[in-house]
Amino acid sequence: MSENQSSYRQIMKATSIFGGVQVFNILIQIIRSKVVAVLLGPTGIGILGLLQTTVALIGAATNFGLGTSAVRDISAQHASGDQDKVKEILSVFRMLALGTGILGMLVTLVLSPWLSQITFGNEEFTWAFRVLSITLLVSQLAAAQTAILQGLRRIQLMAKASIYSSALGLLITLPFYYFFSIKGIVPALLLTSGVIFSVQFFYVKKVNISTYWLPYRKAIRLGKPMLKLGFMLSLSGIIVVASSYLVRVFIVRYGNLSEAGLYNAGFSIITVYVGMVFTAMSTDYFPRLSAVNMEMEKYNELINQQSETAFLILSPLICVFLIFINWAIILLYSNQFLPITEMVHYAILGIYFKALSWSMAFLILAKGDSKAFFWNELVANLYLLMFNCAGYYWDGLRGLGLSFLIGYLLYFLQIYFFIKFKYNFSYNKKMAIIFLMQLPLGIICFFVYYCLQGLWMYILGSFLIFISGGFSFYEMNKSMNLVQSIQSKFRKNEKNIDV
Repeated sequence: MSENQSSYRQIMKATSIFGGVQVFNILIQIIRSKVVAVLLGPTGIGILGLLQTTVALIGAATNFGLGTSAVRDISAQHASGDQDKVKEILSVFRMLALGTGILGMLVTLVLSPWLSQITFGNEEFTWAFRVLSITLLVSQLAAAQTAILQGLRRIQLMAKASIYSSALGLLITLPFYYFFSIKGIVPALLLTSGVIFSVQFFYVKKVNISTYWLPYRKAIRLGKPMLKLGFMLSLSGIIVVASSYLVRVFIVRYGNLSEAGLYNAGFSIITVYVGMVFTAMSTDYFPRLSAVNMEMEKYNELINQQSETAFLILSPLICVFLIFINWAIILLYSNQFLPITEMVHYAILGIYFKALSWSMAFLILAKGDSKAFFWNELVANLYLLMFNCAGYYWDGLRGLGLSFLIGYLLYFLQIYFFIKFKYNFSYNKKMAIIFLMQLPLGIICFFVYYCLQGLWMYILGSFLIFISGGFSFYEMNKSMNLVQSIQSKFRKNEKNIDV
């Protein structure tokens, strides 16, 4: 097997392990979304989204980005093979995670009345924010467990933790929505954070790497590089979450809670169901890219391979959503949510550009260039926020979808030219061919939906989906011999059966 094929297979292996997990999580999410949509309606989902986004904003402001920056440091020490260094970095990280978690909890407690007033225009939700302050501590500790597993490359343990977290979270929280409706939102969120932490902690214990308590001054001194990168990541995280928060507040001010709920549901399709590919891939991609961040040829090759794989997997999925969007919305939510159709249609075209910019932006993180990452994120989120507010003001929910598409097209160009000139990155010919083949298919699917009706729309749309999927399979088979791999697995299974 060539080195290229080995690299592609490593990408697919990590994606398939976590992709399988994401499929399971998607099934859980479908059940949760369907039940929540029926029991809470658009208004309830609007309240849920505002509470989650507000708490996430405080979390981004107080967690110092440790959940991401620590992965880089843990991965580097793990690669060195020095177990004493691994034990030290894990001990430092756990102390810092505990401290930042307590900070987030205290900040939320103090600011609860103000958060309620700014977010909802009254102080009725003060008690909700006070209770949810506990989730800031618990969620930071849970994120620490995830970062440890990711940094140590324990992908299978991460996969198991994710599966059980999703399943237990669903079983525990849905009764609250059923019996208490909107009043069950806060206890459901609190219990969910507790379940996630408990499961993650259980699987980290299986790694069998002991840690020890440190004085906080020593932990801060030893963790200074982690905190420095994490601080810039935290600032960029604040920008991202603040932008999302302000868009929701803007919708409530110029629309209502119901429209905020529709917005939340629409972008859940983009970030959760389509975004599962990004989640699956990022698990192994960031540590691998960090390991070769000083070797230009290797990181160029890896980014191209990751971009190709992401584009080939996502493109048929995008075409499916473009053609069958109405059925997807009814399946995931209910008829009440059909007004988000046009918003999702425009926004999902932006995923083509997000897939490429996502693959490239990781290089800035892998390089540890925190200032560059911060300024890129600041500029991007400022124009995305302006586009979103202007889009909603002038064209409602459809305007939000269009703003997502335009925003990510600009972000793709911004990131591409930045890393091209700073890090000498360039796309290869193969990536250009894949892009020029798959993007037009998605655009045609978009117009087929609006130009044709009924059966003809589904027939032609299905044909386009088949072409997109067939091309993706052909290209992936060329890169990693998928057919040969599948055949060898079947032969192995047949031998096992004969035995």
